[in-house]
Amino acid sequence: MLQTTHGSLHTGLEIERAESILIRGGTSSIGMAALALAKDAGLFVATTSRSPAKIDMLKAAGADEVWVDDGSLARQLEDSEHRPFDRVLELIGTTTLLDSLGCVSSGGIVCMTGILGGKWTLENFEPMGDIPTGVKLTSYSGGASDISTEQLQRYVELVAQGQLMIQTGPVFKFEELVQAHQLMDANQAGGKIVVMGTQ
Repeated sequence: MLQTTHGSLHTGLEIERAESILIRGGTSSIGMAALALAKDAGLFVATTSRSPAKIDMLKAAGADEVWVDDGSLARQLEDSEHRPFDRVLELIGTTTLLDSLGCVSSGGIVCMTGILGGKWTLENFEPMGDIPTGVKLTSYSGGASDISTEQLQRYVELVAQGQLMIQTGPVFKFEELVQAHQLMDANQAGGKIVVMGTQ
């Protein structure tokens, strides 16, 4: 989880050159980790949920702003005269990707890391029309080599010190793996599910 989040933020989104980020799919385990790491990096962090009931939870986790995602965030931003974001971490996937491209300013980056929406491809994608001028579209699906041992250790130490909050979900025994998958499939985990191995 930390490797995927770190790679998305630093390799995919180059957050070192950004001031603000929108995390689309904010209540997922990667979304919650991205919120924590982006706040640790000093960014203004906005995040999303489809459920208004999760707004307080996301704000308590450190979000500066929470948007209820109806699939048309770019329109919501325009209607509110909100300044577009420097970066968007797209965890929903192709079902909201084109809309996410409208949520960044010129020079901004959208990185697709997840497919929570369950769809892998874009139909009738027209790059010249669908990608706004000056906006960059990338993806992240890297591996363990994208995070150094020292960086991972730094995150572990921040978690241990209570300075980096990583949202965990329920803990299951290995024999309860089926129930863990059912909870994950129902999108009810509320954080990263932990499965304990057998002793």
